[in-house]
Amino acid sequence: MGSYGDQARRALLDSAEELFATFGVDAVSNRRIAEHAGNANHSAVSYHFGSRDELVRATLLRYSEDAAARRRELVALLGPDPALRDLLGCLIIPFTDQLASMPVPSWRARFLQQLRTVPSMVETVAANTIADPIVEDLVQRVRAYVSELPDSVYTGRSWLLGRLVIDACADYEERLEREDVEPDWTGFANFLIDACTGMLEAPVTSAGDFLGYRTTSAWA
Repeated sequence: MGSYGDQARRALLDSAEELFATFGVDAVSNRRIAEHAGNANHSAVSYHFGSRDELVRATLLRYSEDAAARRRELVALLGPDPALRDLLGCLIIPFTDQLASMPVPSWRARFLQQLRTVPSMVETVAANTIADPIVEDLVQRVRAYVSELPDSVYTGRSWLLGRLVIDACADYEERLEREDVEPDWTGFANFLIDACTGMLEAPVTSAGDFLGYRTTSAWA
């Protein structure tokens, strides 16, 4: 069960994730998060997290260890010469599996989508994203697989893929809440992997640096 402090902290994280996902990060006060969590102490966020940025950081990273463990399992199953689709699966499936493990409605994908759209959160996300050597290795292997792509094209497509995965998962998450649909995150993951593979392998007819300014790293 955990201590009362652990339970209160978890309730605040659940509340923050739902409210941020629904209304946007900048539109929700710490007091509203505490009230939604059923905490009578309006200073609960400061007490348990110290600051607003620390609350956002904790919400962002709360499942990172589980995702890393799942990714290690998938990488261990790769053969000696994995296809591009297999490498992309190791990047995408830990996230969709995480969403599949949550009750309906879940708010995780929509929370991450909101973080991407709020300028004030961009630096917080960038500064607090944990570098995972396995992710870095997978990204390098993906890059080697499509080595014929110009750097500007690869960087731009990688940025698009990051947006595609988060936005599509957020849309599917919202649909599961809105409609009486049986969740199929495994099928959805395969749909995303197919789409991402197709985008990276698509022919190049224009190699302009159209999106390179958005990010200097893949999957950012």
